[in-house]
Amino acid sequence: MPLSTVGTGREDVTTTPWPVPEERRTVTVLFADIVGSTGLTERLDPEDVRAVQRAYFDTVAGVLHRWQGAVEKYVGDAVMALFGARTSDGLDAYRAVRAGLEIQAALDRRALPGGVALRVRVGVATGEAVVDLAAARDGGHGMASGAVLTTAARIQEYAPPGGVVVCSATHRATAGLVDQHALAPASLTGKALPVDVWRVTGATRPRPARHHGPLVGRRRETATAREQLTRAAREHRPRWVALVGPDGIGRSRLLHELRHGLPDVDGTPVRWAVAHCPPYPEAALGPVAELLRDLAGLPVDGPATAVRPRLTALVDGLVPAGRTAATVDALAALLAAPARTTAGTVAAGEVMADGAAAGAMAAGAVAVRQVLLGMAGRQPVVVAVDDLDRAAPELSRFLHTLFAAATARGLPLAVLATHRPHRADPLPLPSDRQHRVELAPLAAVDAGRLLRRLLSRAGHPAALATRLVPLVAGRPGYAVAYVDALDQATGPATTTAPGAPAHPVTGRPGENHPVSGRGEGHPVSGRPGEPALPESVRRSAAARLDRFDGTHRAVLMAAATLDAEFTGQAVDELLGWPPGRATAALRRLATEGLLRSGRRGGYVIADPALRRCAYDRLPRAVRAEFARRANPPRPTPNTAPRRHPPRQHLPRPARPQQSPATTTAHPTTVAADRCLPGSWRETAPGGAIRHQDLSSPEGVTGISELTRTRVLARGPGGGYRGAGSAGGADRDRADAGPGGRHRWVATGHGPPSVDAGPHHAGSAVVVPLLPRRAGVRPGHEAADDGRRRRGEGMPRPAVPLRTRAA
Repeated sequence: MPLSTVGTGREDVTTTPWPVPEERRTVTVLFADIVGSTGLTERLDPEDVRAVQRAYFDTVAGVLHRWQGAVEKYVGDAVMALFGARTSDGLDAYRAVRAGLEIQAALDRRALPGGVALRVRVGVATGEAVVDLAAARDGGHGMASGAVLTTAARIQEYAPPGGVVVCSATHRATAGLVDQHALAPASLTGKALPVDVWRVTGATRPRPARHHGPLVGRRRETATAREQLTRAAREHRPRWVALVGPDGIGRSRLLHELRHGLPDVDGTPVRWAVAHCPPYPEAALGPVAELLRDLAGLPVDGPATAVRPRLTALVDGLVPAGRTAATVDALAALLAAPARTTAGTVAAGEVMADGAAAGAMAAGAVAVRQVLLGMAGRQPVVVAVDDLDRAAPELSRFLHTLFAAATARGLPLAVLATHRPHRADPLPLPSDRQHRVELAPLAAVDAGRLLRRLLSRAGHPAALATRLVPLVAGRPGYAVAYVDALDQATGPATTTAPGAPAHPVTGRPGENHPVSGRGEGHPVSGRPGEPALPESVRRSAAARLDRFDGTHRAVLMAAATLDAEFTGQAVDELLGWPPGRATAALRRLATEGLLRSGRRGGYVIADPALRRCAYDRLPRAVRAEFARRANPPRPTPNTAPRRHPPRQHLPRPARPQQSPATTTAHPTTVAADRCLPGSWRETAPGGAIRHQDLSSPEGVTGISELTRTRVLARGPGGGYRGAGSAGGADRDRADAGPGGRHRWVATGHGPPSVDAGPHHAGSAVVVPLLPRRAGVRPGHEAADDGRRRRGEGMPRPAVPLRTRAA
């Protein structure tokens, strides 16, 4: 195990104080227990038992440290460890499974005191837990809480002695990386239904992913990379081309397209050799052996008898005749070398004698380099390595040595590598020989095209692409994950209960939320029924989030609770920081591509998956506190009675005489403006403005019309108030004057009408009144017998009379 790829010791502990003490994280729990420990302690002396336990715990702890696991507790003879408790690389479940396999192998190799042979059962479970980040290190007893801890302890009981079993979530997270076999469902204590478990037997050989359909939205990147490879072949000047982008952006898909889209250059066939780097490779030079298999056309599971004939045909004419046999032997030894060739995975004192295996692989790598250089003398050669950032330093040195030798000889050779943006090349190349192709997110149009093709192939309506386009954020890997989640959620048809909620994406009732099975809306997006993050997308987003220290992570998590666009001042207020402290963190996050500029001058989290992952990590108490700080309680208005100025009675103005036969051509309008106390203002058709006393019939009609048109509303004290106002003390009101008649009473500032909104305080709110025949008293339009009927001329009550009487 190369220490550079796995790391030594405990998980990385950030030195910056973490503003959020606890997080809701997806962790993987490993639980290992000795088989038959009770009988062992009965047979041995207590001192021998103590010696055996020390050797056992030392072996297990050493393996866990190498795989970046943190020991949570020791329970008797059992060990519980957490992976991804403080930082995650997206491969926490894989590291935990590999650690369980290595614990079994290490105990089998180690000689324990008294010749005791220990057999151990290991259970691995993945799920959500609340983690105390300050205690997330060795000896942090009780640093995590959640059902996943109990699940790991329960499923280990179903593992055979010396075996490793995993839950369904761990099975999905490690699919394609380890060999797994399904076991009978396990009935766990406290679980209503049986739980599916799988037994892991070992790490699998890397296999390239299958790609279907045409490439979408990568014409410019494909043309740029193809041009660089073509120039290397034509000019006989080696070039190093790097396809760079985050996970899920389509690096491997573009590599597949280039291999099948560039079969020759100017009629000369191009020889391709492609290798894929698995995470945490067991053999440092394992990808070199995969390059050899690709050149010779040897399948991974092919018969061993076909290896030497294929290798002999490969090297024929590429090396001197006298060295053919030695070269074939070196290449065959490289393919047959055991997986573990580094001291990092071997117990102390058991490093392979004389480094035979390591020497065989080193000699085989030299032979592969000679074969590639000899082949480049005949035809253009492209050496492609996928996920180079996962490889050990030995592979990087092999590629750089090959590139330097081809440059010195002037051979048409090109190195094509894919990796994530944060990888730093330990051996930089001249700027004129290397070219970096950045893969940006797909445009919305291209993302929609890709989603429609994936949905149609999976049997889903293509119209669902409209809902999924904002969620995939232009990443083809996200699009595949969401469509796969739909396949899991829309399995075999089931009976749907009447009134069952519709699926948030498909729209069919009774279908569960993708992956999570929940149907509620997400609190961040605000869109009801938005599908949950697929597990692969969540792992990728969590790894991107954990690449930053505590301060930057706190900024992202706090920003995820705000609106789509936020400012540094808002983040400072949530975290309780002094003004300006979050500015530097926001700038760095924007430089790293996690934030982008908003339309109003603020920031926006670029990836919706990253935003949701950051929000989901906050405990409920922290979310509530952030919500309280983001929306502080407003002071309640003072409802104490105020002293009003003395009412002023204006003389009733003279009414103009109008002919009964004439009818007003235009409706009279009432302007609820800053009118004189005790009156309302009327604008006549000719434009003249006059103030009417509310005790007059015209005033009564004005009150009635303003109430009918919902400009005014009945107040709690029997008066009237603006229908859009809160009825505060700073509004004018209409009150009952002497004789039961209504008039405006000046009680404060501003107009007696609804809020003017964006208009100036002095502007009038004009309310049209219905036209009436001139010369007819208000409220008596329908009375043709000259008698006044009961209730005529009075405003209609807010509550019907029958209801009021009841």
